[in-house]
Parts: sequence; C-alpha cells; structure tokens
Amino acid sequence: MSQRCVCIHGHFYQPPRENPWLETVEQQESADPFHDWNERITAECYGPNAWARILDAHGYIDSIVSNYERISFNFGPTLLAWMERETPAAYAAILAAEEASRARYGGHSSALAQAYNHSILPLCNEADRRTQIRWGIADYTHRFGHAPRGMWLPETAVDTPTLEALAEQGIEFTLLAPHQAARVRAPGEDWRDVTGGRVDPRQAYRCTLPSGRTITVFFYDGPVSQAVAFEHLLDSGDRFADRLMSAFTAETGRPQLVHIATDGETYGHHHRHGDMALAYALRRFENDPAIELVNYGAFLEAHPPTHDVEILERTSWSCAHGVERWRSDCGCCTGSNRGWNQAWRRPLREALDWLSERVAALYDSRAAGALLRDPWAARDDYISLILERSDDATAAFFEAHGVGKLTENQRIEALRLLEMQRHAMLMYTSCGWFFDDVSGIETTQIIRYAARAIQLAQEVSDVALMQPFVERLCEAKSNIPEQGDGRLLYERHAEPLAVDLPRLVAHYAVSSLFKSYKPRAEVYAYAVEQLDYRTAALGRSRLALGKVAVVSQVTREADELSFGFIHLGDHNMSGGVRAFRGEAEYDAMLRDVMRSFRHADMPEVLRLLDAHFGELKYSMRSLFRDEQQRVLELVVDSATNDAQQVSARLYAQHSPLLRYLATLDLPLPKPLKGLASFVLNTMLRSELTARELDHDRIRELMREAEALRVDLHRATLNFTLQRTIENATARWVEAPERIGRLRRLRVLADLAHSGPFEVDLSTPQNEFYRLLQSTLPAYREAAAAGDEHAAQWRDVFGGLGEALRIRVHE
Repeated sequence: MSQRCVCIHGHFYQPPRENPWLETVEQQESADPFHDWNERITAECYGPNAWARILDAHGYIDSIVSNYERISFNFGPTLLAWMERETPAAYAAILAAEEASRARYGGHSSALAQAYNHSILPLCNEADRRTQIRWGIADYTHRFGHAPRGMWLPETAVDTPTLEALAEQGIEFTLLAPHQAARVRAPGEDWRDVTGGRVDPRQAYRCTLPSGRTITVFFYDGPVSQAVAFEHLLDSGDRFADRLMSAFTAETGRPQLVHIATDGETYGHHHRHGDMALAYALRRFENDPAIELVNYGAFLEAHPPTHDVEILERTSWSCAHGVERWRSDCGCCTGSNRGWNQAWRRPLREALDWLSERVAALYDSRAAGALLRDPWAARDDYISLILERSDDATAAFFEAHGVGKLTENQRIEALRLLEMQRHAMLMYTSCGWFFDDVSGIETTQIIRYAARAIQLAQEVSDVALMQPFVERLCEAKSNIPEQGDGRLLYERHAEPLAVDLPRLVAHYAVSSLFKSYKPRAEVYAYAVEQLDYRTAALGRSRLALGKVAVVSQVTREADELSFGFIHLGDHNMSGGVRAFRGEAEYDAMLRDVMRSFRHADMPEVLRLLDAHFGELKYSMRSLFRDEQQRVLELVVDSATNDAQQVSARLYAQHSPLLRYLATLDLPLPKPLKGLASFVLNTMLRSELTARELDHDRIRELMREAEALRVDLHRATLNFTLQRTIENATARWVEAPERIGRLRRLRVLADLAHSGPFEVDLSTPQNEFYRLLQSTLPAYREAAAAGDEHAAQWRDVFGGLGEALRIRVHE
C-alpha cells in the first residue's frame, strides 16, 4: 500500500418519511415538481453518484462511472428500504458498487452500517441504543450479504456507552470529527491534549473501553470536509483534488491517510454537479501513481492503530454544544430564520421521553411471559420481520420468541406491541430536532410516529396516553403564530392520518369507483380480498356495494367488512362501512339499494345506506392523500377541459390585440396576460406529452410567449419534457433495434437543448452509454459487413449520442 492514501466518505441519509399507518411516503408539496423529497434527492444525488459523468475537454461525456465503487459510504437503512421499493435501479447500483468495492480493495467493503433510524445514541436509553445498533447491523447484512466492520454514528454523536455498544456487537471502527478527540498517546509516551480539533487525522487510533474491549476511531480532516460542504470546493474537480492533496505533509517514513466525511447529499443535491467533481477527482487520484485510493477497512488492515485516543463525551459533528441541539435551545440552527428560537426542543424531547417510558412499561408488562419469552431480545430480532413480512418469516419469528403455541389473537397482540416499540424508536429520529421550528415536516413526522405508538398502545390496553402526551406538547411553541404549538400540530398533522380497518376499506371502496382492483389487491400496507363486489352507473351517478376481507400485513389484524358508496358526480360522495353481519342482511341491503338506484331514487338510496351502515361518515375525504389527488384530478378533469377550451377561444379572439400591444412595448393588462400565460403553458404541456411531437408547433408557442413577455412555467415544462423523454427511453430500451423509437428519442433530446428547457437527461444518457458498450460494437461489425439496417441504426445512434452530448469514439 502506498504511503499516501486518500479516502472520501459520504453519509447518505434521509429521515424515514413514511405515513406510519400506510408504510408509504405520501406527496410532499415542498419537493415539487417531484413527488417527495426522497424522489427528488435520488434524482439529484443518489442516482447521479451511481452513474457519474466525466467530461472531455469539449464538455462531452467521455465516461460514466460509479462513485460508490471508489469512495467509502453508508446509507441509512430506512432510505435503502424506500429505494428498494421505489427506485430499484439506483438501489441495485448501490449493491453492485458495494460488491465491486470488495473486489477493488482486497475484500474490504466500502460500505459502513448505520444505527437504524438515526437516533442520537448518547441520548437513547440502553435498550434503544442496543436495538438501534443491532437493527442497523441486521439491515446491512440483509442487503449486502455480510456483516459490517464499521458503523456510522448519527451526527457522529458519541459517548463511551455508545462505543461500548458498538464494540459489543462486533463493530471494529467508526468515524468522528476531529474536535471529538480529547487526548492521544503515542507508544511509550504520555497522554497529549488534542482538544479543539488538534488531533492528527492522518492515522487510525485505538480507543480502549472500560470493558477492556477496543474500537478503532478515524478522525476525518475537518477543514477539508468543511470546505467541501460549505465553501464551494466542488465547483471544480481539480480544486477539490488539489485541496485533498494539500492535506498531506512532507513527512516520510509513515503512511498518511487523507480522508474527509460529509453528508453524501453534498455531491449533487446541496451542490449541483458535485457528483461530477467527485468523479473527476477520483479519476485523477486513480491516475496518480503516488496516490492510492483506499477504504477504511483496507487501510486498517495494512496500518493498524499504534496510538491510543480518548474521546470527548457527548459530542457530535453538527452541534458546538455537544448533543444539545437535540434537546435544548442551544443556539445551533440553520441560520435562515433570524429572531426565531428553538425553545420547543426541550418540551418535545421531554414529551417523547414520557411516552417512551410508558410504552416500554406497557410492552414489558403485556409481552413478558405471556406472549414473548424475552420481550427485549424479541424486539432486537423484530428487524427480521420488518425486512420480510411474509407468513414464513412471521412463523419463524414466533417459533423463536413466542411463549408456546400462540393463538392468532395473541400473535396480533404481540405484533401490535412490537410495532408500538418500532414507532417509539422512529419518533426519536434526529431530524425532528435539527431544524428551526417545531412545525417543520421533519418534526411533524416524528409526532406522527408518536401518534401511531399511542394508537397501538390503546389497542392492547386501557392505558390513556394521548391526552397527557398532547398536554406536554403544548409547551412546544412554534415561531410561526398560525402554527400554534405541538398539540395543534398533533391535531392537524397526526391525528387525522390515523387508519383503522374500516377507514382502509372506505378508501378501497371510494377508489374502486375510479379504478379497477384485482380480486386480491395490496392497498398500501394491507391486503384486501373481494368477497363480493357490485357496481352500477346511471348518468353521472355511480354505486359501489360489496364485502371484503382485509388484513394488515404488519400486525395481521383482520376482519370482514361490507361497504356501500354512491357518487353523485363531481366531489359528491357518501358511504358507509361496517362489520359484515351475515348473508341475509347483506343480500337485503343489496336488493333494496340496487332497486332504488335503478329507479333513480337517489334520496332513497342515501336513506337505505344510512339505515344499513348507521352513519354515512365517509366521503371523498376518506381517500388517502396520493389517491385523493389522483381521483380529484379525474373528477375535475371535465371542468378543467371546459376552462381550457373557453380560455383558448378567448385567447384566439384577443391574441391579435395582445400581439399589437406587445409591438408598442406596452404592458399587457393583467387579466389578458394571465389568460395568455394559462393558455400558452397549457398548450406547451399538451404538445410535450403528445405521441407525435410537433417540433414546429412547440417552437411557435415558445416564440409567442417570448413576444408577449409571458412567463413560462419552466420547472413544470422541464419536468414534463423530462418525463416524456424518460418514457421514450424506456420504450426504446425495450426494443433497441427499432429505429423509429431511436429517432423519436433523438428528436426529444434535440428539443431538450432548445428554448427555455433545462432538462435532466441522465436516464437516456445512462441507457445510451450502456448500449454504447454492449450493443453498438455488434451493429458496427454488421454495418462493416454490408448490413444496411445496421449501418442506418449506427448512424442514428451516433446522432442520438451527439444530442445527448456523449462522445461516441470510432
């Protein structure tokens, strides 16, 4: 191994964002035009680092590489779980890169584990700290196929009990900030004070713990890491590489490790094209014979620590006051909201601590002996069910941890208790305290996890937790007057989300009027089986009646329920759900309601439904967020079309006047300018999604918008064109030999470089580069042998490469 080694660590993490009842991430408007922040940051960072571009001197893509293969990294377990479901290509690329890193670095993986949901471990009780570490290790092992050697500590928050817990679970090393070192000792020398970040980061250190165990600590280079994160060092790959090189000393005779650690999102999300600067710097190091890229495991094997270290207790990388940022108004904040305070942090922490203690006691009293042999060992192993909620996995779990042969109801109670504990840990996710106000989406998310824990506690006992909990939240005051306090946030953003089986069936019934379900369907975290389903339509009115068997795939609670809903057009929807009460009563309801509906007696239909279900308390509002938006778009579609047609006629009627006013350089009257903006943006969106692209029409609309000085909705238009291009790419990849599909993609790629568009072309570029390596050689060979189709395909393919700005070498 070289005497000069470089390692770049990226901490890739997002807080868990799933609706606690549905186990899915719902739309987040602040991430617009993306569905949610996970999707947005994947597009800006996690994907680009799997397929990072290296440009030639003319700005063309010369190669596409995986940064993950060359750097050290950790991914949050809950983020990887989301990626596995929602972005399987990026997820697979990360797994492949981890495997490639082992081949590159002598069997040592570049991936580190992470404590499960990013709780601040020094602030956790002993049981939670142990479970967080064990779940992080189990998740890593499940995904990468081997046990981790290193673990990333959330916010690098550390104390001796945390290091003891890591070492107890077999973790060999971790990373800390330089200011977290207290003193070091060289072989044969006395201890030397290194507080204030004076530790030498170019070597590994041995930390001997009170138990006698040891763990290796790497202290990253603070100034260079700071420059990468906050000083625009990623504006240039050369500057980035030069700054890293400057961290070496002229000293010879001992190995030096220059290494940095930042949020992984720095490379692409926080700094646009940071992934490209990283790829360029890594390529430079690979081509430099004096430098060796390493990961921590490889360096540790070659150069075990010779120096001892003691840490500063309860410190972190992102709070100058230790770990106070996650429990008090210490002054640490984003700095973007002058005059605000974070006094809400303490009462929020105290409320959650109060709740945690009570659900822990409830868990212990209900589960110990009666349901689970060792409740806390069972909780540690519950990660196996979180990772695979199959019948076989559930049976194996209870075989290992259950008290005897549990009944179905006992299993349901045990699973509710375990889920209660899971959410009682999710509610400590660090991001809940990190930002400036209690009303932020990260904080309302952890309040939702608390609400789910409370609901589960109420389902297994008569312990009243909600009222005392929300009373404590009253002390968590928002800086924004209209947001009130933690209690109001609970009532606005947590309580209305609560789901039980009847509400789930109400969602299913309403949405069934707008889309077809298979006889057995997965509806979020539930399985719904149609036992009977009847529908009828009359004019704009529609009726849905049926009975279903529904089961939670998480807690296994199940029931049979019947439903009846009538949609009278637009948003007018009413219906009811209740437990199934037998065939006779159900058949009578079907007969009477259907007869009245066919006679167009809608008041009688409503009366009969009300009589059968007791109360028609469900409506369009019963749909969960994403489906509600989709259905409402369908419902208002006719109104939107009417508005577009009327607006288009008005615009056509008045456009000569608008053009004349524009030639006089006079401002357009606001109503007419608004009309022009609505019509031109609508027309452009329509053209960009058309099956046959009319290039001339699109350019004409853009010229007209420019002439009238109408603002185009660039973000929306860019996103629309990007989706059109990605769809065209998917169709081409299905049958790469189809020249027509290849030509259409070429036209779209040309369009992306024209007018107001600034489109992310990474998806077609990634696919093109893959086919450039795997498919083009065969077409070139066939073309050289006289195959006209192959020659034509080769030429069109080369034209697409030009449009995508990818260098196609002869």
